Amino acid sequence: MGEERNVRKVQDKILEVMKYIDQLCRRHGIVYYIMGGTALGAVRHGGFIPWDDDLDIFMTPAEYEKFKGVFEEENSARFVLQEWRTTPQYLEYAKVRMNGTTFIEEAFLDRRDLHQGIYVDIMILHKVPNSKLVQKLVYYESKFVTLYALSQRNWKPKTKTQALLLGALRFLPCKLLAKRCYKRIYRYDNMIDGFQYSYWITPARFRSGLFDPSFFSSPVDVAFEDTVLLGSERIKDYLAYRYGDYMELPSEEARRAAVHAMIFDVNKDYTEYINEETVPSAVS
Repeated sequence: MGEERNVRKVQDKILEVMKYIDQLCRRHGIVYYIMGGTALGAVRHGGFIPWDDDLDIFMTPAEYEKFKGVFEEENSARFVLQEWRTTPQYLEYAKVRMNGTTFIEEAFLDRRDLHQGIYVDIMILHKVPNSKLVQKLVYYESKFVTLYALSQRNWKPKTKTQALLLGALRFLPCKLLAKRCYKRIYRYDNMIDGFQYSYWITPARFRSGLFDPSFFSSPVDVAFEDTVLLGSERIKDYLAYRYGDYMELPSEEARRAAVHAMIFDVNKDYTEYINEETVPSAVS
């Protein structure tokens, strides 16, 4: 019960971050979509999945660039934008983080140069041609970028194959290769038709990261906790495609695995933890 209350505290702060993003987007006509577990939680639970401690949204590259511009113009003292392009050894996606809070994940325990406040993830939704050959190429390049990003952390391989691949990275010009991979990943974003959307910069498998364009063509208000956020007009179709029987609850083990934070504090800045000689293992 105590752990559930703690997760709820984090969720409340995450929702504060998301409300700021939402009002900024609505004011400037910027489109985003709640996605993944956030969309699932909205439909199945009316908000957060009770045991989950994150919130994810999709933006296309064009919408993200607009968001970045207005975020920087707003220059809020409460939030910072953490980007894959400007943060050293951080290659995956953007986060809007809240100052004055702590959300430290195990993989980033030794990253004293990294802002580690409570956050909302902004995932970039790319276009990819209908050609299966090109899709597979972009898929494997996305997986290379993901693996390279993981290699920059304390990530522990779960299989022998992962360990071998991780070891092989030491002999490759990874920074140069990652740059070239990103160039192709962004190459097709101006397509008007003959495309699907993709998001593979995660553990997502080929099919589960490839989406019909109609899933993300019409944003509508979707109830989430005490507010409304933007989601797909076909949110239930998207969830059925992504999860199958999305109303079925996962096992207790899977619920525990959904918790990302090793250390969190809704009232204390992350610098007060990471600047200490020994990082505490407790959560607040």
